Amino acid sequence: MTVDHLIFVGLNGYAVALHRDTGEIVWSNDELKSGYVTLLLDGDRLVVSTGGYLFCLDPLTGKVLWNNEMKGYGMPAPTALVSVRGQSQQAVMQAAAQQAAVSDETTTTAIAAGAVGGVIASS
Repeated sequence: MTVDHLIFVGLNGYAVALHRDTGEIVWSNDELKSGYVTLLLDGDRLVVSTGGYLFCLDPLTGKVLWNNEMKGYGMPAPTALVSVRGQSQQAVMQAAAQQAAVSDETTTTAIAAGAVGGVIASS
């Protein structure tokens, strides 16, 4: 089985992989801290943010490869995870600026300056 056969879901402190065609659970990881779960598939890594912690999982098994408590970065909250793998930095910045333009000009400036929260992974 490859990552292309899986759909990843984060629910109530769990990360779960489902088979794309059948919906069956392939693996479930309950080692995460509880709370909102945000997932990012970045190549051969599944990055999970929950309860103010970051975890890196093997996307085929759900095994924790590493975790980071992110001490000193504030209270737990839903997190945006972003990957620029396979895209040029300019394309990502243009897309972010276009989305921010809907909000206001100050946000666009902050994004263009790289002052956006979240995780950015690049190859």
